[in-house]
Amino acid sequence: MKESAKSHTTFVIIAGIVRPVLNLIMNKKWEGTDKLPAGGFIAVPNHCTEIDPLVIGHMLYSNKRAPHFLAKSGLFKVPVVGAVLHATKQIPVERSTAGANRSLQLAQEIVAEGGAIIIYPEGTLTRDPDLWPMKGHTGAARLALETGIPVVPMAHWGAHEVFPRYAKRFHLFPRKTSRIRIGDPVDLSRFAGRSRDKATLAEATEVIMDAVTGLLAELRGEQPPARRWDPAAHNQTKHGRDVERGGK
Repeated sequence: MKESAKSHTTFVIIAGIVRPVLNLIMNKKWEGTDKLPAGGFIAVPNHCTEIDPLVIGHMLYSNKRAPHFLAKSGLFKVPVVGAVLHATKQIPVERSTAGANRSLQLAQEIVAEGGAIIIYPEGTLTRDPDLWPMKGHTGAARLALETGIPVVPMAHWGAHEVFPRYAKRFHLFPRKTSRIRIGDPVDLSRFAGRSRDKATLAEATEVIMDAVTGLLAELRGEQPPARRWDPAAHNQTKHGRDVERGGK
């Protein structure tokens, strides 16, 4: 990882705390780590529990890829938390054009250093009652098409049994296994040269979500729903907690 000395040191400290805890509370099985590109890339995992970032970050860091998440810009102003986010070059999500350009520039710097940018295309924990990936947002597709950064689909399953969606406590016994499966980079070549309008970004996002859903279907040994869950069709918000706590 071509991280700065400050970033590397901060990652080492965080990993020294988080990795032993995760190894203690669950087993792990990672498949397809050989498919991680040698250079920087965009990782697009499914999202079904609040500890997902720790699970994905653990896997990437253990494979010598510095994990960089998109985080709400307000978090960078929080004492201590903000300092850690800045030190490890996490990416602030801002709505203004200038802020978006800064985020894009930072993302390109991270990729040039060989880092991994983790984007949850669903934008929040899945609303799907059975925890299948739901309709995705276009951010990952937009970044990939604008920069040429490869998009690597990932699926994980099992961490939700340790800490269920919207849960208040961990379920440590019997011991659970967190499984991650990594796929080949998503082929977005069909979109080369096309205008990055709403229709193009939506189509590219569907290709990405199909790849993630396919990997999760393999992990679960089940068929996903014929139609992807759309929060808008169920009068649900796109962000925050919209389903009943702890339930479906």
